[in-house]
Amino acid sequence: MSEDKFVFTTDIQKKLLIAKLIGVVFVVIGILLIAFGGHSHGEPEAAGHHFHWLHRIWVNMWINNVYFLGIALTSILFVAIQYASQAGWSAYIVRVSEAFGGWLYVSFGLTLVIFGLANFAGPSHFHMFHWLDSSLYVEGGENYDAIIAGKKAYLNLTFFLIRMVAYFVLWIMMFRFMRNESLKEDIEGGDGHWRKLRGYSTVFIILFAITSSTSAWDWVLSIDTHWFSTMFGWYVFSSWFVAALAAITLLVVWLRDHGYLLQLNSSHLHDLGKYIFAFSIFWAYIWFSQFLLIYYANIPEETVYFLERLQSGQYAWVFFINILLNFIFPFLVLMTRDSKRHTIFLKIVCSVILIGHWFDFYLMITPGSLGENGGFGFIEIGMAAIFAVSFIYVVLRALAKAPLVARKHPMLEESLHHHI
Repeated sequence: MSEDKFVFTTDIQKKLLIAKLIGVVFVVIGILLIAFGGHSHGEPEAAGHHFHWLHRIWVNMWINNVYFLGIALTSILFVAIQYASQAGWSAYIVRVSEAFGGWLYVSFGLTLVIFGLANFAGPSHFHMFHWLDSSLYVEGGENYDAIIAGKKAYLNLTFFLIRMVAYFVLWIMMFRFMRNESLKEDIEGGDGHWRKLRGYSTVFIILFAITSSTSAWDWVLSIDTHWFSTMFGWYVFSSWFVAALAAITLLVVWLRDHGYLLQLNSSHLHDLGKYIFAFSIFWAYIWFSQFLLIYYANIPEETVYFLERLQSGQYAWVFFINILLNFIFPFLVLMTRDSKRHTIFLKIVCSVILIGHWFDFYLMITPGSLGENGGFGFIEIGMAAIFAVSFIYVVLRALAKAPLVARKHPMLEESLHHHI
């Protein structure tokens, strides 16, 4: 087997730069359309404050940051699952998934900056997170909110920032441990590093199980402060994980199409396809169960959350396209064995899933933060393109720093002869 080493060519970098510039142009066009369309002077109301086009920029930055952070984080979870379960089939492609972890460093800085901009900068004192408005806690005041005030022990700025930093410190620390052991294994061989990776992976899975839910509560659920859902952590995880599986699969296929990973076979693709198929169903199960609560629980908070999405002309179409792109389409296409083994089907399904789950996070975040001033247009497309290109750049750069294949992985031979 040759030592595959990805080369991040200037041609690829130029294409990414062009794509990013197109994204910037789209954002500028979107800003101009809003500014000259009557919303530049703050007439409409957004979450209790006057609307400005900057608010839509901040919200879109937050949507994309949370989305791509989740893809990076759950890609590392995928690596951890392979080691903790002693899986052999994935040894040939596990290094590809590792490369996604490089985005964690970038996202750490972005999260702090965007959170500050979206809540403490710009016009009209806009708070994307409504609970940051201090007047809500003044008992007897005009804006006093008993429900939000009752959550002050958890939803307060100091504790929120402590949790935010703690999440990233834990995630990055565990990723570094895992990545370093993986690279040392390339040099020293043996099964010692593999055993350490199993231990680190087990710890990471446990930490992920806790922090993925609490970070979802913090960064997404608390935007709709009056709403609560005991299933929300699982819902966000399932959306992140399916998107990560789609991204990993697309990258693996793209590498093979460009002359790398030549020993990748249809059985590897089949297993990746099964992962995507299974977790698309899992996502749909959580989606339906959470939606069903408004009928059998009859909790007003549950009902309001869905009504503001279903009864709005701006968001209703997203609600329905969400289930079409993220469940119905992948379920029907990937039902057969052959569809999971042919790259054309995987490329189409994975691309649709990545778009669909972006819409999923858009629907989770935009209505609660922008209300009637939300929308979908040039700003959303452009900002998604900017983040996607930046994400791809970081991943490919990380991919070029190490061999594409963990060449001394103790189960590599099994992976190379994987057949189902």
